[in-house]
Amino acid sequence: MPKEYSRSQRVVEQIRRELAELIRLEVKDPRVGFITLTDVEITPDYAHAKVYFTSMTGEADVPEILQGLRRASGFLRRELGRRVRIHTTPELHWHYDRSVEEGSRLSRLIDDVVREDEARHHDDAGSGGGQGDSGKA
Repeated sequence: MPKEYSRSQRVVEQIRRELAELIRLEVKDPRVGFITLTDVEITPDYAHAKVYFTSMTGEADVPEILQGLRRASGFLRRELGRRVRIHTTPELHWHYDRSVEEGSRLSRLIDDVVREDEARHHDDAGSGGGQGDSGKA
């Protein structure tokens, strides 16, 4: 079973690389623009592939990007079949990956809380050292 897993992972990575190159060099649809493929998940029979992407322009343009990707899917699938030697070329299903934006949002929230905490600690230390000084050597 581990061999099958590693082959599957190699196929997924090759599909991701080839699709990224095809989109960058061959797809002329301006709606697709600047996207990054973040992940590919493939069914065990290789019949379907979920392709996850992010966009430099954010979530606002996702509907247009999806239209462009869906329109290019036939071409991308055909070219993928020529480049990747597998018994079945998967049908491509496009999904916007919110994890990058969500990670940035969470990072900003953490930074805000840390700044507020530091400001609160600084205010407490400046007002005569209330509870903020307890336990320090």
